[in-house]
Amino acid sequence: MLKALRFFGWPLLVGVLVSLLIMQQYPQLVGLPMHDVQLRQAPIYARSQEGPASYATAVSVASPAVASLYTTKYTGKSNHPLPDDPQFRKFYGDNLPGQRRMESSLGSAVIMSPEGYLLTNNHVSANADEIAVVLKDGRETLARVIGSDPETDLAVLKIDLKDLPAMTLGRSDNIRIGDVTLAIGNPFGVGQTVTMGIVSATGRNQLRLNTYEDFIQTDAAINPGNSGGALVDAYGNLVGINTAIFSKPGGSQGIGFAIPVNLAMEVMQAIIEHGKVIRGWLGLEVQPLTPELAESFGLEGRQGIIVAAIFRNGPAQKAGLQPNDLILKIDGEPADDARRSMNQVARAKPGETIRIELMRNGKPMELKAEIGIRPPAATSN
Repeated sequence: MLKALRFFGWPLLVGVLVSLLIMQQYPQLVGLPMHDVQLRQAPIYARSQEGPASYATAVSVASPAVASLYTTKYTGKSNHPLPDDPQFRKFYGDNLPGQRRMESSLGSAVIMSPEGYLLTNNHVSANADEIAVVLKDGRETLARVIGSDPETDLAVLKIDLKDLPAMTLGRSDNIRIGDVTLAIGNPFGVGQTVTMGIVSATGRNQLRLNTYEDFIQTDAAINPGNSGGALVDAYGNLVGINTAIFSKPGGSQGIGFAIPVNLAMEVMQAIIEHGKVIRGWLGLEVQPLTPELAESFGLEGRQGIIVAAIFRNGPAQKAGLQPNDLILKIDGEPADDARRSMNQVARAKPGETIRIELMRNGKPMELKAEIGIRPPAATSN
């Protein structure tokens, strides 16, 4: 009997295990109910638009159009103590060689056209006596300054070389937070370097860096020497001019800022055509409508900017605006951000007429003002 159990037991056990396995894997074959599990599949477009494994193509497109700058400034006298020493002058008299002191700095620039126009930061080229330009292909030349705009920290340079590679332009108004960015420049003078990050924010202002601010924020490493270099997208198209970093020790900490290419192109074209940037001006100072101000003026729930001061004989005064007016819209655009609204006015052409919708003493009003030319300085009432 035991021999029979041993003989039939193992095949029976194997059969039971196989049956259980079949029931688990294929319940429909034995009539057991199936569990309907919904699995979310990535849409086809999402899978087909995955980012590239490498950004080498973008770099190869953009990097030839990024140049390294080496600026030199000569000062009047050397800081060496010997030339002023009486015993030293006894031997050399007034014919002392090498009395001029040389100060050097570095930066980057973007080649914007085959004709040799370059964009860089004003703080890179300002007060330089000599600007040496080194291209990626090894060519070197001197640049001359066509013009600059300290209020946006941009400068236009010109070089005279043949067969120049020009940067392909993107549109900074199309970028989104999270888009990949590549910063190309000459950090610390080590040579052309590429770093990668993403767009961390757009429209950054009130940073007290420039008069007109509309920065792209990125965490791509931007270090000293990157100033004036290119911020490009994942396809190698220019979206910004690297200009500043937030860092206590002076190195990259993941907070860098670039001037949007749309603004940079407006400035460059104005400098090439007029030698300077001509900006629109209303002749007023404004401030944000804070909750405290809204409560004091009885304007709870309103969005707008408060007229803080009016410039004498300026366009705003001539149009009838008054201090404490609440501006709601400028030419149909909501005036919910003081800096953005003033940038809008600055982009308007002098001589144009704009509509200003406002509230005064609780009553809605609409005024028309003719845009003026922003003067170097003015005094408000």
